[in-house]
Amino acid sequence: DNDKALKKIYDYFETNFSRFGFKPSTINEKNCTNVYFTINEDIIKKDESYTLKIDDDGMMLIGKDYQGIFYGVQTILQLLETSKINNELKIPSLRIEDEPRFQWRGMMLDVGRHMMPLDFIKRCIDITASHKMNIFHWHLTEDQGWRIPIKNFPRLKSISAFRKETLIGHYNDKPHKFDNSKYGGYYTIEQINEIIEYAKDRHITIIPEIEMPGHTSEVFSAYPELSCNGKYIPVNPGSYWPNLDIFCAGNDSVFTFLENVLSEIIELFPSNYIHIGGDEAEKTNWKKCSKCQRRIKEEGLKNEAELQSWFIKRIEKFILSKKRDLVGWDEIIDGGLAKSATVMSWRGTKGGVEAAKMGHEVIMCPLTHCYFDYYQSDPEKAPKAFGGLITLKKVYSFEPIPKEIPSDKEHLVLGGQGNLWTEYVQNNKIAQYRVLPRMTALSEVLWSGSSR
Repeated sequence: DNDKALKKIYDYFETNFSRFGFKPSTINEKNCTNVYFTINEDIIKKDESYTLKIDDDGMMLIGKDYQGIFYGVQTILQLLETSKINNELKIPSLRIEDEPRFQWRGMMLDVGRHMMPLDFIKRCIDITASHKMNIFHWHLTEDQGWRIPIKNFPRLKSISAFRKETLIGHYNDKPHKFDNSKYGGYYTIEQINEIIEYAKDRHITIIPEIEMPGHTSEVFSAYPELSCNGKYIPVNPGSYWPNLDIFCAGNDSVFTFLENVLSEIIELFPSNYIHIGGDEAEKTNWKKCSKCQRRIKEEGLKNEAELQSWFIKRIEKFILSKKRDLVGWDEIIDGGLAKSATVMSWRGTKGGVEAAKMGHEVIMCPLTHCYFDYYQSDPEKAPKAFGGLITLKKVYSFEPIPKEIPSDKEHLVLGGQGNLWTEYVQNNKIAQYRVLPRMTALSEVLWSGSSR
């Protein structure tokens, strides 16, 4: 009666249970199926695990923790959905002992290229939760638009959040064509807090991503002094490839800017991890920039790859001072990996293998299996996609722990996630088409393991 967290799960159960025409009651009545939720750490040993028993006495759901209870509820709902397909709401007597293989079971949504409305963000979180996944990686900044207000830098929402036009057709189609229509927006702090709480009630952690040092040209439309050139450039109109302009690593004001931004991000988001991007940072301007070259010399670095490593390590030191952990795409390995960084391996699994061998935590999301912006069926008949082909069968074949990782390092693979980049995802309908059913396959791999 006094357990508010358990009551929230019950409310969630009641809401979804009512879809099947039932109205649960907390009062014992004759001819009723009794449903019990209870937490027992002595019986259930592994985090997020549960046991579900269904017999003539009713349903007994025992969880190791609140997450275990929540995932047991998902199983009950899945059983009912399966039963509903056969047009009779009957569940057989059974006993399920269930536990996740991996602790990081995630989905990423890019809202920089195309911004999804708040209701659809909630819909994504509901879909994620129904698959017993627990991470929603929110890619909030990109060359094509900045999507979060920062009170110390108001021009990010008034200028960097909007582009004057968007690419029409595929990037590979030449010449490029544009729609001549202004596009953009941002989520308010109130909306972001609403999403964080919504996700929390579904036992999902929101991981925010603020890109650096590359994929940052939208910032220079508002604060051009933070680039090597110091020149205004318009927000990228939607083509994929990032601009050459990236944060100037030789300019101390860049780190003042980033530390202020990250301070506000850390204050807003309760997640242990803060994602800093780190991918595809084109270093052409660093090679020509006198400030960056001076930084390389002063810090005793060999080249621009080591300069990026120095950049990330400086940001890592700040994030650690705030008692959070840094996670970045696998390019953060290049030039030397920050001491405590977690690596998100996307360029295949090689980066993740290398990081794990060095003793770093790893999240596997290789573009060979986990990039849901790729085609999932015949490109001639499917909506326009980035490229490549990742079928449902391909996702099911994904093994997050490559054989190259030594057995004593396998525990460092936290899990994996699916990534939805939105260059060619202009609306909710296409987004949902891209994610499903491949996300269903991924959720099984991350929960049950590929062998099952």
